Amino acid sequence: MKLNVVKIGGNVIEHEERLAVFLKAFAELEGLKILVHGGGKEASLMAEKLNIPVKMIDGRRCTDADTLAVITMLYAGKINKNIVAKLQALQCNAMGMSGADANLILSKKRTSKPIDFGWVGDIASVDSAAIRTLLENLKITPVFCALTHDGSGQLLNTNADSIAAALAVSMANFFTVELWYCFEQNGVLKNRENPDSIIEKIDFNTYQNLKNEHLITDGMIPKLDNCFHAIDQNVHAVHIGSLEMLQGATVHTTIIPNL
Repeated sequence: MKLNVVKIGGNVIEHEERLAVFLKAFAELEGLKILVHGGGKEASLMAEKLNIPVKMIDGRRCTDADTLAVITMLYAGKINKNIVAKLQALQCNAMGMSGADANLILSKKRTSKPIDFGWVGDIASVDSAAIRTLLENLKITPVFCALTHDGSGQLLNTNADSIAAALAVSMANFFTVELWYCFEQNGVLKNRENPDSIIEKIDFNTYQNLKNEHLITDGMIPKLDNCFHAIDQNVHAVHIGSLEMLQGATVHTTIIPNL
């Protein structure tokens, strides 16, 4: 049985019309599916309004207590429930959740050395049996925000790309899993100034060369790290591109094993 795990980027969430198009395409996907989202610029904009400094290192957000409060309100609250309500209107029976709900995703606070990211979590375990019950028995489509917990009462900001990869890997023993990273670009670009310079297939060696040449930088690095982790852990296929991928668009990036 096939399972689609789809991660939606913050730039899609921020645009009402594009979000509507994406959610319609997602709702129309046949079979079982999971949606993962972050919040991107909306969290940064809210932090700035509240005079909370925004600090990013290598494409990852540093999260102090004030930032975590903003992220929790937006990710688990406004953004998550808005997406769930819109999916219900499309007859997709969605349930919004964080990793803390039903203890589905447990994380450990990232070590402060060499960089202190604050209240940021690295995923330790996923309750695949419980998620499988939601999908198969209850016919529910989980919608995960980018929050997990440490099992001791502490919420942790957790990279949404990492959550999507971890979910895909955890379910690969039960389903034929395809992992989709949908964002504002048509794929991984060889030249960031040229939106048509899409790398249609990329293996790990090519990825390392592009990093060394500084053609892949910033937030694309952790995204691709998660892609290669997933493909190495028996996820059937991993794709990166615009939301049109879900509608059958052929031009996007597919992650492949080293030849």
